[in-house]
Amino acid sequence: MTSSNTAPELAQRIAAAVRQVIGEIRPQLIDAALTGRRAENVNLRHSDNFLSDYDLWMHERYKEVLVEHIPSFVYASEEADPEVVGDESDPDLCVLVDPLDTSELAVRGLYGYTHIMIYSRALARPVIAVVGDIFHHVQIYLAARQDGGDDRALAITADGDEHILDNPSGASLSEALVTNYMMRPEQRFQPLAREQRFIKALSAPSRDGKARGRIGVDFGSIGLCHVAAGFSDAMVEFAKGFAIWDLSPGHYILHAAGGSVIDLRGAPIPLNYDLDSLSDIKSAMNRRQKFIAAGNLNLANEIRATLLAEDGR
Repeated sequence: MTSSNTAPELAQRIAAAVRQVIGEIRPQLIDAALTGRRAENVNLRHSDNFLSDYDLWMHERYKEVLVEHIPSFVYASEEADPEVVGDESDPDLCVLVDPLDTSELAVRGLYGYTHIMIYSRALARPVIAVVGDIFHHVQIYLAARQDGGDDRALAITADGDEHILDNPSGASLSEALVTNYMMRPEQRFQPLAREQRFIKALSAPSRDGKARGRIGVDFGSIGLCHVAAGFSDAMVEFAKGFAIWDLSPGHYILHAAGGSVIDLRGAPIPLNYDLDSLSDIKSAMNRRQKFIAAGNLNLANEIRATLLAEDGR
């Protein structure tokens, strides 16, 4: 990746590190897909989630790579308890990592993502987030806090072209592409199918009289990145909720792009994740958050009104 004029130096280096790890893991995942050797492990931490040797390899690899750029930090990975890396006993930066998101699809060569968020405990907010797409040309979604305190979001292609993300969707519900992580039949798909008022509103004629509303499937933080880029209009999660490593990197990127992320009561979800101590970080990793993410607040509230009308949340 060529040097960026739009991202701070540390953000550039973290994005380059993610690209490096993507380049290392992609051939392994393609080989797994083509041979059918998916290297599944018993998942002791999250018994209902798929875990592979590739998740664990990336967990260790990120520790090795990140310490080259951040001398000391709290390493909070989905695959292990939080730990301090480096010489400082209580470093400011917490690095939240989901090494390999949607790994059960990644080992089939379909979709695979990797998330890093760097959180300043002193500022009580993220300062960098990088979401990497292992198989697609738009490869890096990045948000970073600028020297003046503003947040900026970028999409970066595999050949290094940068695109500032500052114009997410202005669509209304009847013309929106709304995504949801609907892969689990009982836990996710059935609750979505029961939201009949939402589905009816999404299916209503748009301004030109055509039924333009659509439901799509998306995954973790990448779904919020797609909203930030304007590729989709909104993402909803009202069944189980997302864990912090699935939500927070994409949340920060969508925030930096100018989109909205609200809870099911309509309140904006804050960027302060209460990561003050190791015990706080461990507690935060056990919580789940339901949300509506949209390119504009009107659309978020329009979606929320249909969900509230259906079941009184």
